[in-house]
Amino acid sequence: MKLLPLVTIVLFVASRAFAQDVGGMGPKLGQDEVKPPAATASVRELLSKGYEIKAAVPNGGKFVVFLQKDQSAYACEMKSLTASQCGTIN
Repeated sequence: MKLLPLVTIVLFVASRAFAQDVGGMGPKLGQDEVKPPAATASVRELLSKGYEIKAAVPNGGKFVVFLQKDQSAYACEMKSLTASQCGTIN
């Protein structure tokens, strides 16, 4: 019987600590807010701004390339080796 109140207290404290870490309301203290360059861009622009290619997947005769920097991400459709169209995904 003494175990039930103890378990209840432990679960309550753990859930509060977990809630503080999940789904914050913006950047944490000491971090700068990440601002993407624009709603649309090219792969060249994004790479020059420090974005990294994280994945590339075939989509018919084209490729979709995913780029990320901090908490900002883009999906880019490669029309050719030199032409791309990117849009923000978050």
